[in-house]
Amino acid sequence: MDDTAVHRRVDLLLGEGLAVALGGFRRRASVMDTDIAHRVLDLRRTVDLGRTMDARLMQRAAAVARHLLDPAAVRELCYGASVIVARNLEMLVLAWRVRRREQRLVYECLDIHRLMLGGGWKSRMLRWLERWLLARTDLVIVSSPAFADRYFSKRQRRSEGVILVENKVSRSRSSVPPSPRSSSDAPIVIGWFGMLRCRRTFTHLAQLAQRARGRVEVVIAGIASPAEFPDFEAEVSKIPRMRYLGAYRPEDLADLYTGVDFVWAIDYFEEGMNSEWLLPNRLYEGLAHGAIPIALKSVETGRWLARRDVGLLLDDADSELPDRLLGLTADERWRMQLAIAALPDGALHQALSERRAIAEAILGRVRA
Repeated sequence: MDDTAVHRRVDLLLGEGLAVALGGFRRRASVMDTDIAHRVLDLRRTVDLGRTMDARLMQRAAAVARHLLDPAAVRELCYGASVIVARNLEMLVLAWRVRRREQRLVYECLDIHRLMLGGGWKSRMLRWLERWLLARTDLVIVSSPAFADRYFSKRQRRSEGVILVENKVSRSRSSVPPSPRSSSDAPIVIGWFGMLRCRRTFTHLAQLAQRARGRVEVVIAGIASPAEFPDFEAEVSKIPRMRYLGAYRPEDLADLYTGVDFVWAIDYFEEGMNSEWLLPNRLYEGLAHGAIPIALKSVETGRWLARRDVGLLLDDADSELPDRLLGLTADERWRMQLAIAALPDGALHQALSERRAIAEAILGRVRA
């Protein structure tokens, strides 16, 4: 419940005048340590189901099993609701456990875990469980068309009742025209923001910062996965021209993105699977603030950018990025910024009509 996607959905539903109860597991020590704390105070009910740990599947399974056997807290959360929105498979299991016949069940799936795509017995069992629950679900929300096509339609045989809700920025764009970010001799600044879980990205950016001889700086902000980076701050501190700013709040996004030239929109964490299909938050956030995305041509993010003719697109970041990045002239970077400024508002931001349509679909008032 301390996730950016949860905050965004709560904001949308509250903005459409709906009463919202919030509950679930959290990854941090206390939900009140997060930026959602000031928002939950306005909700009619909040239920903390406890803490789960990143990359600790058995611990997470045990936490779900505990609430399956004793669903009082989940039942309290969902009591009287006309719609239950379950974010990820764990919550879908618990929502099904307490759902009443008259309650609508919505499954919001914004990532496909690698375990759901494997060939072993655990993966097959989880896919069967999800498929069984999908047959009892009224609506599925995905954040990328590749999730709908490549996973739910082809692998889980669910093509009807699936809607695409991209991770767009909710606020309106500024009408201030773009301006050159820096002089031609200033260092190029790359931002890597959000959930920090990709070891290969860290290694690649660290090597780039070290080898560019002062011509490239890397700014990092967000929450590092302790499973991938046991002491992320210490690792970053050893790399010249690389800075870690720590976790951030939504209101910090403008300062973060306007302070960089490029935003890193490549993810190798689940290469060939989820990383190939997703459309990440940083894609929309970066573009909304004029930062140029760096992405691979072969993945969904790259295809999204290519259709709109924006961004720095690569076939292979390891071999191409240093020369492509350092070879860009000031005029070429300026044209990239102008292309971003020319994007239609609807590509990056949810219009009021779109937000209303999403709420109506969740409520079941329109056919998905």
